[in-house]
Amino acid sequence: MTSSDHLLGLIQTAPEVDLLLRSSFGFDIHRKHNGDGLRLASGAPLEVIAGESAGGAYFLCAEQNGRRPVVFASSEGQGGLLADDLADALEIIIGLEWRDCLTFSGGGDVEVMQTSAQHLERSRDKHNPDIDKEVTQVAAALSLRIVPVADLIIRLHAAASKTEPDYVVTDDDGQVFDPPFGERVEPRHGGWR
Repeated sequence: MTSSDHLLGLIQTAPEVDLLLRSSFGFDIHRKHNGDGLRLASGAPLEVIAGESAGGAYFLCAEQNGRRPVVFASSEGQGGLLADDLADALEIIIGLEWRDCLTFSGGGDVEVMQTSAQHLERSRDKHNPDIDKEVTQVAAALSLRIVPVADLIIRLHAAASKTEPDYVVTDDDGQVFDPPFGERVEPRHGGWR
């Protein structure tokens, strides 16, 4: 059994962890239909492992050097590499508002991403005062590390930067998904609050 299979099995057999991943972190193993019809531009298949409430999907790629990279594709047409394996992806998912860090990345500037992460972390703590406890519970149940946000940003940036050419997502019609880095540096209306 691979590490990815082991982690997915743990999530399936731990209802409280499954619920936390779904409700607090947007990783829902019951939404596998979200990624129907998507593949890599190279023609390599993608295995849907989870979805999220906004219609995005998480995929495992074919094994490389004993690891199965994880790709995310949003319902808005952005997609790319999230991490080199599922454990790394889950550490990013539970430890960081990663999608918004990519959206507000100034086109992939790691310093802009670090600034965005600081603002997003304050917002996340304000909207969910139990988030640190939930991160700890999920990490312990899945034997994941709790990684400092600054380090998660570096890992996320490194992975997303490797999207082209091997992890470009396309649909059945051959439409290529946009790269994961957004051009904005902060929200348009009101900036960071």
